[in-house]
Amino acid sequence: MIKENTGTKTLRIIARWFVGLVFIFSSFVKGVDPLGTAFKVEEYMTAWNFAGISFEGLTPLAPFLSMALITCEFLVGILMITGSFRKLGAWILLLMMTFFTFTTLYDAITNKVSDCGCFGDAIKLTNWQTFWKNIVLDIPTVFIFLTRRWPRRNKLEQDTLVSLAAIAAMVIFGLYNIKNEPVIDFRPWKVGNTMIDNLEAGLEETNNVTYKNKTTGEFITMDSKSLIDCYEEDPEWGEKWEWVGTESISPYEVHADGFFVQDADGQDFTFDLIAAVDGPVLLCTIHHVGDVNEKGVNAIAEMKQLALDRDIRFAVISCAEQSELLQFLYGNNLMDVEYYFGDEKAIETMLRSNPGFIVMQNGVVKGKWHYRNAEKIKDFPFELEN
Repeated sequence: MIKENTGTKTLRIIARWFVGLVFIFSSFVKGVDPLGTAFKVEEYMTAWNFAGISFEGLTPLAPFLSMALITCEFLVGILMITGSFRKLGAWILLLMMTFFTFTTLYDAITNKVSDCGCFGDAIKLTNWQTFWKNIVLDIPTVFIFLTRRWPRRNKLEQDTLVSLAAIAAMVIFGLYNIKNEPVIDFRPWKVGNTMIDNLEAGLEETNNVTYKNKTTGEFITMDSKSLIDCYEEDPEWGEKWEWVGTESISPYEVHADGFFVQDADGQDFTFDLIAAVDGPVLLCTIHHVGDVNEKGVNAIAEMKQLALDRDIRFAVISCAEQSELLQFLYGNNLMDVEYYFGDEKAIETMLRSNPGFIVMQNGVVKGKWHYRNAEKIKDFPFELEN
């Protein structure tokens, strides 16, 4: 055991505050968005297995495990800052950092999960950056553990009160952010963010055509202008090559990884809905059709009617199978709603609420709401423009 002196006392205080602040920050940015952390826990459970043992069966526990992890991190941070329950706090800290270090090392080597989510969506780190971050934290963690017995304290009531207050504060904060959209939005779809740039430039989409050489079997892809040049240079070009297909390329890109919108036939409607250049569009996102409760269904019906009354375009975007989504819509008297399909993770990033609502106009996020707060959409100024 390290002996206490002025130098080690100062180092202990610095170590506790450093680790404590990191843990409080980490828990806060995850507590802002507990469902985001739950999705990350599900990703780990799906991607990882040891000795043939899979964790996919535990995915229903992801929301609980998310809140437990966030609350434990926050508690440890508070214990470090306040010096409460020093021995208990040092043991919990050591166990957590040991788990985090070996977990992130394995993740860095295997890369089965691309981002650990240790700082939520606020700060993105690579797997190796996360591992070395934990190595840095391990140094003060070990020092705190070795000096856990001094100075001695006898403040059981005070330490208990601090601990209970910390747990209650994070649980209340986390549950509020689950029942509503996160109070601080670190995701790309933050209100006010421009999701598509340079709409005023009036750029036009291009068409790429693919042809196959009838003799050699060679495939070539070119834009329509180059195709015209081929015919001008060789009048018999069309007899040598046969058309295979045409692909439309939009000059614009949505600033959200993996986001796309397609209709039932696979036609791309991403730009059509997100740009919304002809006026605002009210979008409803559903990432788990089977989990939509009665209040969520009622919110969709009310927003559909609101859009009809205000002469606003309304559409549903879901990652469900077409048959599943149609069964949901028809079963809830929503047959006349426009519906499209997208990537599950991208839709979950767009809105945590299931269902959730977002207003897009001229490529800008004008507003977003949890279905529990759908009544507030009635007061939204849909005539607002950029």
